[in-house]
Amino acid sequence: MTRKQTFECHKIAPGKARGQALVSGDDICFYLVDPETGVIIEEGHQAYGQSVANKVLVFPSGKGSSVVQADGLYQLQMHGNEPQAIIIRYPDTVLVATAIVIGTPLVDGLSEDFYEQVKTGDWVEVDADRGRVTVFKK
Repeated sequence: MTRKQTFECHKIAPGKARGQALVSGDDICFYLVDPETGVIIEEGHQAYGQSVANKVLVFPSGKGSSVVQADGLYQLQMHGNEPQAIIIRYPDTVLVATAIVIGTPLVDGLSEDFYEQVKTGDWVEVDADRGRVTVFKK
């Protein structure tokens, strides 16, 4: 039996997507994600060795300069390894602009309860246009 829980969110970049969650408590520098595999290659990162490809990526914030953030996400998209959607606690201008340009749904403003509930591997649906994130658990 699958349970689902829906949370309100704030739309930053439009769209709707569904995929498995990859949840990290560490900020992400997309330049330290291998574009050919989508795997996080930053030594010591909480999600080191895990792939962002086709995932709903949940993390606090981006890190690194604007050029490496934008180019990192762009390179992931060029290789077909970008996240399906991004849920971020503290959005920055570069990630917002890049998500809009490459067409990746991006949301923020979720309750603390969401961050306590969602785990890596959960199926998550992001409907930025309706301001909803749904977490599906078995």
